[in-house]
Amino acid sequence: MKKSIVFYSIVVVFFFGVLLFFIREGQLLENDNPTKKVTLTNTDTYNTSVDLVQIFSESFHQNSHHPLATLILQIISIIVVARIFSLLMGKIGQPTVIGEIIAGIVIGKSVLGTFFPEFSNFLFPAESLPALQFLSQIGLILFMFIIGMELDVNVLRQKMQEAVVISHASIVIPFALGVILSYFIYTTYAPPHVAFLSFSLFMGIAMSITAFPVLARIIQERGLTKTRLGSIVITCAAIDDVTAWCLLAVVVAIVKAGNATSALFTILFSIVYVVIMLYVLRPFLLRVSKVYASKETLNKNVVAFFFIVLLSSAYIAELIGIHALFGAFLAGAVIPNDLRFKEILTGKIEDVSLVLLLPLFFVFTGLRTQIGLLQDFSLLLTCGAIIITAIIGKLAGAALTAKLVGLSWRDSLTIGVFMNTRGLMELIILNIGYDLGVLSTEIFSMMVLMALATTFMTSPCLDFINYFFDKYHHISLIQNKKNDHAILISFGLPQMGSKLLELVSQFTYKVSKKVDITALHLTPSTQLSQIDALTFEEEAFIPIRETALLMGLKIETKYKVSEDVGKEVALTANRGTYDMLVVGSAKSLFSKDKLGGTVRNIVSNTKCAVAVFIDKDFHIANQIVLFLETQSDIELLQLVRSFLDNVTYLIRIVYEGELYAEVAKFLTNPTLPNKSIAMIQKENFHTSVLEDIDLAIMSINYWQKIDEEEVDWAEKLPSVLIVKGKDL
Repeated sequence: MKKSIVFYSIVVVFFFGVLLFFIREGQLLENDNPTKKVTLTNTDTYNTSVDLVQIFSESFHQNSHHPLATLILQIISIIVVARIFSLLMGKIGQPTVIGEIIAGIVIGKSVLGTFFPEFSNFLFPAESLPALQFLSQIGLILFMFIIGMELDVNVLRQKMQEAVVISHASIVIPFALGVILSYFIYTTYAPPHVAFLSFSLFMGIAMSITAFPVLARIIQERGLTKTRLGSIVITCAAIDDVTAWCLLAVVVAIVKAGNATSALFTILFSIVYVVIMLYVLRPFLLRVSKVYASKETLNKNVVAFFFIVLLSSAYIAELIGIHALFGAFLAGAVIPNDLRFKEILTGKIEDVSLVLLLPLFFVFTGLRTQIGLLQDFSLLLTCGAIIITAIIGKLAGAALTAKLVGLSWRDSLTIGVFMNTRGLMELIILNIGYDLGVLSTEIFSMMVLMALATTFMTSPCLDFINYFFDKYHHISLIQNKKNDHAILISFGLPQMGSKLLELVSQFTYKVSKKVDITALHLTPSTQLSQIDALTFEEEAFIPIRETALLMGLKIETKYKVSEDVGKEVALTANRGTYDMLVVGSAKSLFSKDKLGGTVRNIVSNTKCAVAVFIDKDFHIANQIVLFLETQSDIELLQLVRSFLDNVTYLIRIVYEGELYAEVAKFLTNPTLPNKSIAMIQKENFHTSVLEDIDLAIMSINYWQKIDEEEVDWAEKLPSVLIVKGKDL
């Protein structure tokens, strides 16, 4: 080691000396050649009297205004502000896209440009906007490719009849209302030299769009993915998306061509292009996906090939005149429906697209949105009319159609609210219209506010519908409850789900028909793609399903995504008819907060009984110790009674003196199995009682007491089941 340091020092000193020698000799060459003068400015030659601070200041100012430095600062600012507003919106139950849209408006001309114009001009100088726009368009192209991949073509092929009717009604009705509305606002708000046909068609298509990605994420959050209602909504949105984007392609073709007749050639080429993508390229990609279906085989060359397919499709669509975004969407739609292959491919581009590039689009939209222009009463009245027309066309149109095809009022209204969600897809269409010169700045700003309002109202409206119908639904659940007991298992790590099922099987009855067991897993995020969500759901339930199969148990599974896992678990437990919620704690037994913040929130907000399991290499509970301290803890004896019905156990009951009568009464019960049970008064308790014990059971109050007192024997506890009774 010492020899290496000495050698390294000699090498550094030698080369440093060589550099100094040649630099000094090079400066002598300047003196020998009078034509060469080293200058720092156009007028001053280099001398020691130059103000070095001023030189650095000028250099710093020049560097800070360099286009690359400006772009980097813009990206940093956009990502930070977008993340902040997304988190804030998540806290109040709104989709993160709402936060990103609001972030764009706040950092744009409407807020930052109004109150801090100098800083706004420094951060977003006019000459930097074209570069920001093109970069945001790249993000949109990647995003639309992912959206195309999320569409399940098999679902569209096997679409339910009611979904087709609802979807088409939710396009036709708002489209017609948009065209009618455009008749009344065309002369006042349409840009000069824009034909009524172009303006009205864009207003119609803007009213008709549904935000498929936002809608899909809300369905995930609410655990509706596997339900019939969720399937109908997803199918409606998928059909809506495909139809709307095809209509948009036609509208863009008409706008660019100038009239419907000239657009026929564009439409003809578009049909040929779509046919080639579906019936030539898709079968070829299917063969590629079968060969490269793993991370090991999906190398950079294959990824590069799919990027070429994506960009080529976008380029051809742009050349034809139906916009590059439609080409990107179609390229994603023709990707083979292999979940594993899509997951790997999505993972290559999703983070860059969603986290880095897509927020640029929101801010660029915000820079174009000037809410300050809408100060006149007539403008506000027009904006209100646009919002009301959009809601009536989409929400009421979809809800009434759903009711006509035979769905309940609850499901019909829910579908209407979902289809009224516009979000990011609306902004994309509005920006296309703005770029084509079809939409004026005023109309563009009004439509952005409409997109915000219709997306923002989704979660509150769904909550209101659930609240209104839940009291009848809860009564129905109780009446239709199949078995004597219902247990909800909530877990994070997949292996914990398996352990919780093994534990639950030991304190429930031998015959699984008497117990309904539901396994719940939540992913702590609201920004998952459909592909990621399906993959995570499949992987999360593999261990618990295998365990259930080995034990001969039937379980129901529920999967959700949520920013607030604790709140969502409690809501799920409260909305059902569960007798007990069993949750695994991921916290170390000896951390400062042993239950953990999330688990503590679950315990506090859940109405049914809750059992928190802290695992310390648990396998099977052959020997149990039960701690009883107060009269309310006596109900834990019934939990132990359930354990005794399944396997031969050694039970040690540690109790307070005044509970002797209750414990003795329990032990003399003639229906109690003949098991080895030891009664130990608390005063006689010593750590030897914990030897060879597999599981300790105690109330949450008792746990909190030994936690606060920091008793020495707590370190010797085995796996622990901490129980909060229903009435505690």
